[in-house]
Amino acid sequence: MSSPLDEDARALGRERALAARRERASIKRELREGSLSPAEVLARRMDDPVVSRMKVTDLLESLPGIGPARAAQVLDRCHISPTRRLRGLGDHQAAALVECIGGRP
Repeated sequence: MSSPLDEDARALGRERALAARRERASIKRELREGSLSPAEVLARRMDDPVVSRMKVTDLLESLPGIGPARAAQVLDRCHISPTRRLRGLGDHQAAALVECIGGRP
């Protein structure tokens, strides 16, 4: 079965997806290095389509000292689904998340 998109549209889609993955990787790297805070990333969640599609779990696991187990604990404490993306967080959930991971730059 052939695709409804022509090859040019598919190539453009691949380029855009690659650019989005690179930008999310850059954000995660900046979180790891401490040059970007989780609060700053959460503030961009409604305006930046790349940030909005980032999973909350990925954000947490990018922070130093937080692995999969601790990320799951934070999500449970904040009553956030592990499959939730940043855009899907409400204002209260985002504030609770920042409070739970507290004190991180």
